[in-house]
Amino acid sequence: MAPTTQPEIRKVIVDWLDDNFHFGDAAKLIKDDEMSFLDNGVLDSLGFVQLVLHLEDSFHFQIDRKDLSRDNFDGLGKIVRYVMAHPKFGANA
Repeated sequence: MAPTTQPEIRKVIVDWLDDNFHFGDAAKLIKDDEMSFLDNGVLDSLGFVQLVLHLEDSFHFQIDRKDLSRDNFDGLGKIVRYVMAHPKFGANA
């Protein structure tokens, strides 16, 4: 079953960052959910592509490529809000 609450979605993202980039240190690196991933070295551009693919797989919806912007994806809080607001969120859960 796909995560459905903000804390569950946040955990999916932090766990993925731990498993793929920060080896258990993601929570320490993300001092504020509104901090920029790009500006603070949490992810690079290739990492964002991988994260988008992971989000699509985890939450069972396609992310419109027009939505890929810093406004929607450059920070943990922004990503969680984007997922929660997606029209198809939870449709296949």
